[in-house]
Amino acid sequence: MSVSDQTLEIRASEFKAKCLELMDRLAARKLTRIVVTKRGRPVAILSPPPTPEEVADGLFGCLKGQMIAPEGFDFTAPVLDEPLNAAEGRLYEE
Repeated sequence: MSVSDQTLEIRASEFKAKCLELMDRLAARKLTRIVVTKRGRPVAILSPPPTPEEVADGLFGCLKGQMIAPEGFDFTAPVLDEPLNAAEGRLYEE
């Protein structure tokens, strides 16, 4: 078993014996990933799922350059032709 930069490389037999403890360490972010090896070769890599903040950071700017507005388009102009009655959840007065 070796540790570097919060990455743990561990033999499959040792991982089997310590699996729950290692997953708890991943969940607590004490490890960033676990590399499980068999006969010295990596066979699996485990990492914790991204946090909601990490997911949001990954999405920020993902559409940059993908959408084009017509020349002269005013992004500050109202988009509804009818009044919005937000307090009651209706788009217009009945």
